[in-house]
Amino acid sequence: MKSLRYTVMILVLALLPAGAFAANDSHKGSLNIGDPVQVAGKQLPAGDYTVKWNGDGPTAQVSIIRNGTEVANIPARVVKLDQKASEDTAEVKTGSNGERKLTAIRFGGKTYALEISGEAAAGTASGDSVK
Repeated sequence: MKSLRYTVMILVLALLPAGAFAANDSHKGSLNIGDPVQVAGKQLPAGDYTVKWNGDGPTAQVSIIRNGTEVANIPARVVKLDQKASEDTAEVKTGSNGERKLTAIRFGGKTYALEISGEAAAGTASGDSVK
């Protein structure tokens, strides 16, 4: 009886489409901020952070975590890139008042990026590293 149950369970799992697990697909990356930046109205000091989000887009809720504590939770768009990013980078725009805002995160070797919603500001772009 156990053998039949085990066989049926294996068959059911084998027949599930691969996409059945994709809905819970969790993404994670590391972010290194070289200089303080604004994210969702919060000042993040320079340092190492973990970035987590669920799903493949087009929208995602992104958690930015430092030392195991969430320091920001922000909406973002998962955007497809024409080619793989050559390296991990954080796009930062500097406003006319000198305030630096995180606007996007690209992941080396990946064909997608996270665009931070509502954070785009006029100014010049610079890149910090993402590990």
